Amino acid sequence: MEPGKEIFSGELHVEDDRITYVGTADSSAKTDSDTTGSNPTDCAAVGGSNAVAEKAWDREIDCEGNLLMPGFKNAHTHSAMTFLRSFADDLPLQEWLYNRVFPMEAKLTKEYQVELAKLGILEYLTSGITANFDMYLDNTCHAIASKELGFRTVLCGSMNDFGGTVPETEEEFYRLNDFSPLISCKLGFHAEYTTKGETIEELAGLAQRLKEPVYLHLSETKKEVEECVGRYGMSPVKYLDSVGIFEYGGGGFHGVWMDEEDMDICVKKNVSIVSNPASNVKLASGVADLCKLQEKGVNLALGTDGPASNNALDMFREMYLAATLQKVTKMDAAAMDAAQVLAMATTGGARAMGLSDCDVLAPGKKADLIMINMHRPNMQPENNIVKNIVYSGSKENVKMTMVDGKILYEDGTFFVGEDAEKIYQRANEIIRSM
Repeated sequence: MEPGKEIFSGELHVEDDRITYVGTADSSAKTDSDTTGSNPTDCAAVGGSNAVAEKAWDREIDCEGNLLMPGFKNAHTHSAMTFLRSFADDLPLQEWLYNRVFPMEAKLTKEYQVELAKLGILEYLTSGITANFDMYLDNTCHAIASKELGFRTVLCGSMNDFGGTVPETEEEFYRLNDFSPLISCKLGFHAEYTTKGETIEELAGLAQRLKEPVYLHLSETKKEVEECVGRYGMSPVKYLDSVGIFEYGGGGFHGVWMDEEDMDICVKKNVSIVSNPASNVKLASGVADLCKLQEKGVNLALGTDGPASNNALDMFREMYLAATLQKVTKMDAAAMDAAQVLAMATTGGARAMGLSDCDVLAPGKKADLIMINMHRPNMQPENNIVKNIVYSGSKENVKMTMVDGKILYEDGTFFVGEDAEKIYQRANEIIRSM
């Protein structure tokens, strides 16, 4: 995914949590590795048929013509909402949210949120997602779940009029950024329509003092934008810019209802837009104009949103919809090339999430990578591998998912230190107890 780099046949070396080599195989090199393999969770190196002579790798993997690439970045989600999967479907947004989702969320304990987040993480691994950008009721719960399973997570503040304050947001920011090397935290709040203007302005002051970006749900529905115009005489993007929220950049989740002036502000203030096509279609929120946003120069990323509004945590489905919905709304089959969508799902997400060392496969970068199984009917023939991934790829093609140099998922088996079946069982027990 580096600019100008093509797919090539070679090998990749991992030591500890970093990539140390990506290139063609050295036919003169000898290897002392145990090619029979070991426990995948002990993996410190992934190579081709040859490795550096001086190294004694813990494991050497012959990828057999499969594809190594950076892991997908799920740049907007609410992982612990797994408990609401298929619970409140086929309803208008406001009824879905206020009559079904909020009453159930009121019953969630911290312990429940940890367990439910773990279920979401397992699903991310099966979809080749190596990091998620999560916003939910208690970010500490997700931090615990991610640390215990070895998954990378960026957390976003979710303060609103129903809970949280700016001082609490600041305390959480410092605490969670010191929680684990796998965890980072960004300033944020739920949305303009759930947060008083005075609180938003107070958060803007904090962001400017800390010189940090701010993230939120932004221009998701037509109703949201119209009501903001009624309150402040301007769109959410313009209003937030007017109070200084984006002085150090940030991001908006959804960005469906934006005019060109909104887009220009995003470019000027380095505000990424994270599109969630499956959720936006399912909730009838609309289709973001990704072509225009891209034309303007806005950094674009992809997210699944939560499993209550999607209902899958599947980056392949998001990529397919991101491309095809642009084509049908523009009535132009050439709109939104597959390569642009793949960049949204990988490098664009890494940029939006502040994961600059997790974006591409290159020496010195974090070893967050996946292996795509090319030996499946939907990946053949190999006329164009990028287009295969976006248009015909699916979760069945994810053969391996590595996070921070450790293989957490391989050939249908999890290596996260916990029994997946027990995680499923606990999730069902939580639902039955509510």
